[in-house]
Amino acid sequence: MTKPHAALLTVAALTLAGLTACGHHSDPAAVEVSRGSCGVGWKSPHGGDQTVQVHNVGPVTMEVELVDPATHGVYAEIESLAPGTTRPFHLVFARGSYAFTCLPEDSDAETGPVVTVKDGPATGAAPIVPVSEVDLGPAVTAYRANVSAGLATLAADVTALRTALSSGDRARAQRAWLVAQMAYSRLGAAYDTFGDSADAIDGLPGSGSFAGLRRIERGLWHGESLPLLSAVAKALASDVASLRTDFARARTDPNDLPLRAHEILENTLQFELTGAADQGAGDGLAIMSANLDGTRMVLDALAPELRPRYTRWPVVNDEVTALRKLVAAQHRGDRWTPVGALSRADHERLDGALGQLLEDLAPIAAIGEVRRTQ
Repeated sequence: MTKPHAALLTVAALTLAGLTACGHHSDPAAVEVSRGSCGVGWKSPHGGDQTVQVHNVGPVTMEVELVDPATHGVYAEIESLAPGTTRPFHLVFARGSYAFTCLPEDSDAETGPVVTVKDGPATGAAPIVPVSEVDLGPAVTAYRANVSAGLATLAADVTALRTALSSGDRARAQRAWLVAQMAYSRLGAAYDTFGDSADAIDGLPGSGSFAGLRRIERGLWHGESLPLLSAVAKALASDVASLRTDFARARTDPNDLPLRAHEILENTLQFELTGAADQGAGDGLAIMSANLDGTRMVLDALAPELRPRYTRWPVVNDEVTALRKLVAAQHRGDRWTPVGALSRADHERLDGALGQLLEDLAPIAAIGEVRRTQ
């Protein structure tokens, strides 16, 4: 591992390793885990870059974590370690104390014996203190307040769109459409909470009934009659009103927030920066700008809890700001450069900045995941 933040990726990376690096035979050098006996046979490891094989000798599937016994901070984890399965932990062991924690299905958590590394480097993998639902409670509250305010803005913008469509002025309606589309795109963190309403409001062709904002976009830029599109906008207004009511009653899973910190812009890369979602307006970069606003909303809500846990948090903030400037540079007057009209150099700069930001956002989902501790 060569990057200074690589140790923080351990929790996320080991989740994937736990899904792929499995075997079905006992490794004589493996540490054994089971319900009631966690970390049997683990001797004090040498320091430095090491791989530890973990073998489940018990009858039930379990999660296994390598922790700092003093703080219960997690160095690495394996999810769903099945009976008879061996999987690896791989990380840089610094000088200090380590222990295994086993979390079997339908049983209490158990932490095994503590081992001490005496010959390791001064720094290595960094333990991440687990996040609880209580810890993320203020973030969820702040996020929901922002989404509720954003839904009120969306409702007003859809009303303005309906008025513009009724006026018979296509250019005015096109401008009003973009305002409404950006208002919805700023709520990107909430799309999983929105359920079927997401397709009704912003679905693309092939996602079921093609309706809502993207359907209006298609019509506005392909010469469809404005009265026909007014009927689509009337249904859109009804769907937005229903969503506001439903969202007020819905529960927001705390795990959604750290997950969306990455997924909003992952979708932006897939749909906006490729032009795949464009139905004729050529405003993908405007929507990307709104998606960055949505990402910032999530990061601001999570910051009090996750900033102390993630050393690259200031870097992420700087990268979001830098990418926003790159996107804003393509907004000239009242027009956005269509993605297809970007110069090769500008497209590469946007791709590179977004790719780096996505890499640095990825650990947030693992660091902010609510973990079982008992």
